[in-house]
Amino acid sequence: MLALRPTCECCGKPLPPAARDAMICSFECTFCESCVSRLHNVCPNCGGGFQFRPIRPKARLASRPASTEIHPVGVDEQQHREFLARYGAIAPSER
Repeated sequence: MLALRPTCECCGKPLPPAARDAMICSFECTFCESCVSRLHNVCPNCGGGFQFRPIRPKARLASRPASTEIHPVGVDEQQHREFLARYGAIAPSER
């Protein structure tokens, strides 16, 4: 089950469970759509691509609440440049 992390790991923007601009990679690293665009769809943590995070139905949030654990905010720019050089021209499904 997805954790539904509460904030963007790049800029710290709040991303509540119903956020339409929340995006995740296959490891569930969570970023807002604006930061994903700035990062050229390359996750700065793992090099993967992003998809929009599904929205959990409100009726299920009581029994399966979203995470309140805030992950560190910020991107290691050097590491991201390396990931971007390695993966930027490769489709996420081929990385």
